[in-house]
Amino acid sequence: MTHGILVSGPDPVGVMYGGLDVADAIRSGSVTNLRDSVHAPTILQRGIKMNLPLDLRTPSYSDMSDASQANIPVVWDLAFWQATFDDMARNRFNAISFWSLHPFPSLVRVPEFPHVALDDVWRTTIKLNAHYSDQGLDFVRPEMLAHHEVVKTISIDQKIAFWQTVMRMAQERGIAVYWFTWNIFTYGAEGKDGLPADKRSPLWTAYFRASIREMIRTYPLLAGLGITAGEGFPEKMKADEKETWLWNTYGEGIREGLQGTPERPFRLIHRCHMTGIEAMRNAFRDLPCGFDLSFKYAIAHMYSVPKPTMITPLLPHLSPQLRSWLTLRNDDIYSFRWADVDYARAFIQGIPPEDKIAGFWMGCDGYFWGRDFLSSDTTDPRPTLMHQQWHSFALWGRLAYEPDLPSSVFESLTAARFPGVETKPLVQAWAYASRTFPIITRFFWGDIDVRWFPEACRRKQGFYHLRDFVGGESMPGSGVMNIMAWRADFLAGRPPGGTTPREIAESLDYNATRALDLLVGLRAGITKNSTIAKEYQATLEDIESMAHLGHYYAEKVQGACDIAILDKTGDEKFRSSAIGHLEKALSHWTAYADSYVRHHVQPVLYNRAGVVDIPHQTEDVRRDIDMARSWQKGDFQETELLRRGTEAGFTK
Repeated sequence: MTHGILVSGPDPVGVMYGGLDVADAIRSGSVTNLRDSVHAPTILQRGIKMNLPLDLRTPSYSDMSDASQANIPVVWDLAFWQATFDDMARNRFNAISFWSLHPFPSLVRVPEFPHVALDDVWRTTIKLNAHYSDQGLDFVRPEMLAHHEVVKTISIDQKIAFWQTVMRMAQERGIAVYWFTWNIFTYGAEGKDGLPADKRSPLWTAYFRASIREMIRTYPLLAGLGITAGEGFPEKMKADEKETWLWNTYGEGIREGLQGTPERPFRLIHRCHMTGIEAMRNAFRDLPCGFDLSFKYAIAHMYSVPKPTMITPLLPHLSPQLRSWLTLRNDDIYSFRWADVDYARAFIQGIPPEDKIAGFWMGCDGYFWGRDFLSSDTTDPRPTLMHQQWHSFALWGRLAYEPDLPSSVFESLTAARFPGVETKPLVQAWAYASRTFPIITRFFWGDIDVRWFPEACRRKQGFYHLRDFVGGESMPGSGVMNIMAWRADFLAGRPPGGTTPREIAESLDYNATRALDLLVGLRAGITKNSTIAKEYQATLEDIESMAHLGHYYAEKVQGACDIAILDKTGDEKFRSSAIGHLEKALSHWTAYADSYVRHHVQPVLYNRAGVVDIPHQTEDVRRDIDMARSWQKGDFQETELLRRGTEAGFTK
C-alpha cells in the first residue's frame, strides 16, 4: 500500500506553509513522525522592517553607517531579495516594510515634476563619521555628491521594473510589501521643477500628492503606505497642522491613486510618533482605504522584557475598527546569532490580542539586515543576515505564527543545520548566552538606540562608565530597581521594592557561566565538513562572546553597587570589593574583545551608536577601576540620575 502526505489550506500561502513543514520534517529525518494537524496564525501579520539604503540621493535613517553603505548595491540585486523572501516564507513572515526618508525620486516618475526622477544608483566615496544628525537632517551634503561612484547604471524605467519584480517575488511567497516615510524630507527633489526651499509651499504639497498617486498606480502589488508626522516638519508645527499637511498629500494622493480600482486592498498606517491620536483620526476620517496605527512597542529594545508596558495608555483607544501595528525594534544585537526560545515565546505571548493589534514589524534603525559585512569571513557573495542569523528569525517568525510550537521543533532545525553535533547542549548554551541582552537592558535602560547599545556598553556620545551605572535608570515597568533606589532600601534595612541590581548581576553571571561550561564539550564536536564547521565555529564564537559580555556586565553592576554604598557610608571595604569586581570586569571585557575580533571586523560606524571599537574600549573599561580607586564619599549627587526618557510616549 502506498502512503502519501496531503497538505491542504484555505489559500496558496497556507498550502505553502504546510509544504514547508513537510520539507523541514524531511530535512530533519522526522517525516515518519508527522501526524494529522491543523495550523493557523495567531498574529495575522508578521513583518520585517528595513530602513532601505536606496541611493546617496534618497537616503534612509540608517544610511550614515558602514552597514548601509556596504549594502546600497545589494538593495538593487534580485538574488538578494529572492534569498530574503525565501527565508521569510520559511519562517512564516508575511509582510515587509521598506522605510526611507524620501524614496520617490528612486521609485517613480511624476509627470508634473519630470526632472525629479533619478537614473542610476549612487554612493558617496567620502569616509563617513559619527557627526551626522540624529533627526535625518543634512544627510546629503555637497561634498558627498561631488565625490560619488555609480554602483549601478540603471534608468528610472528600469528601476520601476526592478521594484515591480521585487514586489511580485514577495507576493509569490505570501509577503505583502509596504513603504514607510518620515516627513517632510525632500532629498533628491530639492530645487528641481521649481520646488523651493520652503517646505510649507503649496508646490511641495502638490509634489507629494502626485508622488503618492504615482506610487499606487505604478505598483499595483503595493499593499499600503506608512507615514510619520516626523522630524522633517518645520519647527513648532502643531499636530493638527502636520495632520492637515499629511492629509493633503498622502490622504489625497491615496484617493487619486485608488480611483478606478475600488476593490483594491490597500492600507495607510500612521505612526503614533510626534503627533496625537485625535489629530490623526480627525484628519483621515474620509480616507478611502483601511487605516491602522503603528507604535514602538518596546521603543528600540525588544530584547528587554517579555511584556513592555509602554503601550498600556494606547490600548483603550484601540479596537477592531482601529488597530495598531507594533514596531519591534532590535537595536540591541547586530553582531551575534541570538537564540532563546523561552524569551521569544514569552514576548510573543505577551503581545495584545488581535482585536487591538494588526501585526508587527521587526527590524532596526541602527543597522541594515542586508548581506553581512561585520564578519571577517570574506566569502563572496556574503550571506544574508537572515541566513546567518537563521535561528533568531526562525524563532520570531514561527512562534508568532504558532506561539505553542514545541521547543523540539527548533531543536530539530538545529540538528538539521549542524548534523553530527550534540543538539541539546548547543541549544542550552545558546539560550544561556543570549539572555545577556534582555537582562542587562531591563536594568540599564536607554529608550532609543542613540542612548543604549548593549554590545558595546555605550551610547552615541561614548562609553558608559562606572559613574553612569551608579546613576543609571532601569526600564520602566520592568520591576527592576536602579542602584539608587536599591541603595536607599539597603541602607534603611527595608525589603527591596523589586528585582535588585545584585540579583541582576547574579542572573547574568549564572547564565554566562552555564554557557561557557557547555562550550567546553561543544568545541570538541566541531565537524570536519568545512562548510558546516565554519558556521558552527562562528556560532560557538558568538555564544562565547555573549557569555563573556554577560560576565562583564555582572561584575560591573556589582562594582557599581559597592561604589554606591561607599559613596553614602565611606566604608572602605566597599571600595576594596568594587575594585575586585571591576578588575574581573576588565578581564571579562578583554576576553570578550578577543573572541569578538576572531570573527568580526572593528572598528565599525553605526549611524545611531557612533564608531564602535570593542578592543579599543578596553581602555574605557580600565578607567572604571581608576574611578573606583579615587572615589570619595559624597562624590555622587542623586540629581545626576540618568533619566533616559519616554521617547515613544503616547499622546491623545
